Amino acid sequence: MKFTDHLWNAALPVYDNILAHPFNQEMQNGTLPIEKFKFYIYQDSLYLADFAKALATAGTRANSSQQLLDFLLFAQNAIIVERVLHESYFQEYAIDFESGKAPGCFAYTNYLLTASAFESFEVAVAALLPCFWIYKKVGDHIYANQTTPNPYQNWIDAYAGEEFAVSVNKALDICNTLAEQASEITRQKMTEAYLTASKLEYIFWDSAYRLETWPV
Repeated sequence: MKFTDHLWNAALPVYDNILAHPFNQEMQNGTLPIEKFKFYIYQDSLYLADFAKALATAGTRANSSQQLLDFLLFAQNAIIVERVLHESYFQEYAIDFESGKAPGCFAYTNYLLTASAFESFEVAVAALLPCFWIYKKVGDHIYANQTTPNPYQNWIDAYAGEEFAVSVNKALDICNTLAEQASEITRQKMTEAYLTASKLEYIFWDSAYRLETWPV
């Protein structure tokens, strides 16, 4: 069994809760209120900007030049997607939020930035993996089970893009390679990091559904 199979099984209850969350259920059914979608897009743009930084930071600690190049490409792709959000969805849906990160987004990005800067490369990769893997799995599920016509069709189609699938598979391969060479203690830390980031994935969707704001 690959190490990523172990990770998937460890976080499966979290993934199941993400699939069942009203945000994803209502997007799948085309009934998600537009304000919640707009809030999500805005928070996602803020998230991606920091996700790119975390990927680039992790890449500088890579064990090989190829892994460095892979992570710099991941970072570049995250920036490209962030720009596309601004140039397309922000325009289409007249998104003009200026509130900054909601608590859920703040918690998730801070965790990834901290892990990429201060944890080992192996642990950083595991922490960054859910944004690739869980996001892709959720997107594939929504794409396969969506109600049509769906007002969020363009977004759902982008979820299931083949180009993103290539990045996901590359990230999985890197994680497995690192785990094969790591100590048992490091593998335990990788599992903990993956679980934490998976829970933060759930919190990110939940934050958007609740239109989360700072209480004070």
